[in-house]
Amino acid sequence: MTHSHTGEPAHELSHGGAADEDPACAVAHGGAAVEDPACAVAHGGAAVEETGRTLVAVFASPIAGHLLRFGVELGFRPILLEPDRARTVDGLPPGSVTVVSEPGDYLDDTADVVLTDHHRPEIGPILRDVLARPARWVGIMGSPRHVGPHVQALTDLGVPPGEIARVHRPIGLNIGSRTPPEIALATLAGLIAHRNGRPGGFAF
Repeated sequence: MTHSHTGEPAHELSHGGAADEDPACAVAHGGAAVEDPACAVAHGGAAVEETGRTLVAVFASPIAGHLLRFGVELGFRPILLEPDRARTVDGLPPGSVTVVSEPGDYLDDTADVVLTDHHRPEIGPILRDVLARPARWVGIMGSPRHVGPHVQALTDLGVPPGEIARVHRPIGLNIGSRTPPEIALATLAGLIAHRNGRPGGFAF
């Protein structure tokens, strides 16, 4: 189809006179098929790349269990940080999760750290030690309607306000989650959106 006065393709003029280089538009106009890498993975046509990311769930809890299970499927290296060796997470596949009792070198720039219980008395020392490491992202669960207990706990330990501000709260996408698996799902979706520089939600 051409413009009646210039003879130029109409779809080019509709985009300001420049040729439309959008692959999706090319397909719509009968051009060559576009090989979307994400689509190829979804249909089993390509291998999933190594993500190089670590998920650290702090404190054994039902939410931690779901975070770690889902994290395995999403390509995270799953680690449970539980200072109380008597506490465990049930239902995890044998050998699928590394369990540690204190912060260590695994808290590198690939690590996303989620404190899953803001009632535990160890939140201050644990967060202080986590913040001293180069973890990529740190967050603690809790309601946004009041100041989290970690703020006073870290202040009492002499942690500077700028470091305390690195702790995200609330965490995850706002999907109205109420159950442990829903909270874990919202949390992981938020982490993936943050890693990919996306807002999270229905806007594309």
